[in-house]
Amino acid sequence: MREIHFVSADEAVKVVKSHDHIHLSSVASVPHILIQALCRRADAGEIEDVRFHHFHTEGPAPYSEERYNGIFFDQGFFIGPNVRANVNTGYADYLPVHLGESQKLYRSGALRCDVAMVQVSLPDENGMVSLGTSVDCSLAAIEMAGHAIGVVNKHVPFAYGDLVSLDAFDFLVQDDTPLVTKDFAEPTPTEVLIGKNCAELVPDGACIQMGIGALPNALAAQLENHKNIGVHTEMFADGILRLIQKGVVNGANKKIDTGKVVASFLLGSDDVYNFIDHNPDVLMKDIKYTNDPWIIAQNPCMMAINSATEVDLTGQISADSIGTRIFSGTGGQLDFVKGAILSEGGRSVTAFASRTNKGKNKIVPVLNEGAGVVTPRADAHWIVTEYGAVDLYGKSLQERAKLLISIAHPDDREMLDRAAFERFGPHYHNFSI
Repeated sequence: MREIHFVSADEAVKVVKSHDHIHLSSVASVPHILIQALCRRADAGEIEDVRFHHFHTEGPAPYSEERYNGIFFDQGFFIGPNVRANVNTGYADYLPVHLGESQKLYRSGALRCDVAMVQVSLPDENGMVSLGTSVDCSLAAIEMAGHAIGVVNKHVPFAYGDLVSLDAFDFLVQDDTPLVTKDFAEPTPTEVLIGKNCAELVPDGACIQMGIGALPNALAAQLENHKNIGVHTEMFADGILRLIQKGVVNGANKKIDTGKVVASFLLGSDDVYNFIDHNPDVLMKDIKYTNDPWIIAQNPCMMAINSATEVDLTGQISADSIGTRIFSGTGGQLDFVKGAILSEGGRSVTAFASRTNKGKNKIVPVLNEGAGVVTPRADAHWIVTEYGAVDLYGKSLQERAKLLISIAHPDDREMLDRAAFERFGPHYHNFSI
């Protein structure tokens, strides 16, 4: 390993000027040591109007807080719990973009990147480092930034895929703070039922995309008797890792990256991070690659499995907001929906509980006022709840309404049926599905 010249975080962030746009590596690999140094500059009155861009971040997010109003302004590509309240009170903001195009914002010049701040692994013998658990659009940010700061952290796994030369960085900082982890979320009985309904749609040899949380974990648990599953996804976590360890996931049927698990960012336990370290069977790639529908579609039987905050009776899928309140973001949902639809034998699946934890129905007559449509009704195919699975493809509006009502919570069906009758008129009850 070649000798590295390190500077302090305080020295490195001196390159940041007022009015700069900063990219942060995201999710589990946020360079908190640099954020803390920037906060010290802000507290000293040295900078103002600095903007941050990133995927969702774990850990403290002072750049979104009211106390730094006028100094920092967060404009994330995807909203996590640590900034959600501040986004919805105006002290931070959401920048809508399909995650597959987030890198294009930088590469096209649509969005400035004055300083890229990312965490990287220890270098290999050739002076190459890995972006570890957060490749996402960080590669594009490094390419386009006026200045790049790399935090070399021994806990960042060296993941194969898209690597970066140490020469790409203007400053290198050392920090050995462990990455943020997320424990395996145990599914509820409702989520287990949803997982079973989803698993019945997944054939042996399929290639899957799904996210993180109890519902994806529930699906993964129901795939344990499947064979030759492949993975091409934005991210994966412990649920997928368990399938790999059981031999269910081997990627044998993938037409591209055969035998490889492909992802762009991760959030999970240390077991997940250790698994990708120097593992040639895992490729951590630029989001431009992982989320390109034409790349996704090259794998047969591509199964895109996503969630929703609401679905209306015509199949419009909201996943980024609850009414006007931003909850998360567009993410890569439509990237993978399109890829799965184009894939030979592929399926797009939207899975969710029929009601929220507070008992509010998620299959609704119309979306809440101000809600964002992430997946248009024309791209809505399989919809799954704990009460079953229905395919909306090739179905008219009235047929869709009947199908969706059949998998709504039983106590909501009469209300939904009445709303459908009021919308479509007396002919609505004159045919069956």
